[in-house]
Amino acid sequence: MAVQQNKKSASKRNMHRAHDFLTDPPLAVEPVTGEVHRRHHISPSGYYRGKKVVKTKADV
Repeated sequence: MAVQQNKKSASKRNMHRAHDFLTDPPLAVEPVTGEVHRRHHISPSGYYRGKKVVKTKADV
């Protein structure tokens, strides 16, 4: 069984837990379709910043 060599300080322990309390990711509204999506991600219909960047099944 693994045994730690040095004690982890309270500061390091708390930094390790920093991501446990993240809030919801910021959302954006696509100007063309009005869809809500995560910032810096493609909308479900394939638009990014007002331009069609990915073909979807509905386009075929």
